[in-house]
Amino acid sequence: MSNNLAHALIGELERESVSTQRLLERVPVDQADWRPHPRSTALGSLAWHIANIPRRISGLIAAGSFDILKARPGAPPDHHDYVAELKASVEEAKRTIGTLDDSAMMAKSFRFLRGEETIRELPVIGAVRSIMLNHVYHHRGQLTVYLRLLEIPVPAMYGTTADENPFA
Repeated sequence: MSNNLAHALIGELERESVSTQRLLERVPVDQADWRPHPRSTALGSLAWHIANIPRRISGLIAAGSFDILKARPGAPPDHHDYVAELKASVEEAKRTIGTLDDSAMMAKSFRFLRGEETIRELPVIGAVRSIMLNHVYHHRGQLTVYLRLLEIPVPAMYGTTADENPFA
């Protein structure tokens, strides 16, 4: 059984969670209800969603499908320990991904459902890449905008920001 793909995905998840943690550490818990626009997600809900994505998606991947009709957004709890949630979430995702072998990730399908109808199907590796990893990156980008609008320094993730230069 070869797990090269799983090891690569776990490595990426671990590396990227460092940047995600640095971002979540800056979320002001006293402004959890703040939103930049009435149709925007509240700051605390966005932070919780980012922290919880690896856990939620690894559960979906283990189940093999996601029914959009049964989707319920995970409401953040009363506490706002986004970093602790991220750490636990990443550990759970690593356990799930670690059980997958290369051939199963390429051959086995993950299905998006609308009730009984399959609306999209992709290899498990595509699901991990798309709905776990890329999903986090997308929402991290949103969160950096929220922080900027709140005048909170944005951490460097892939290079410098207007607030940080890791190369200086």
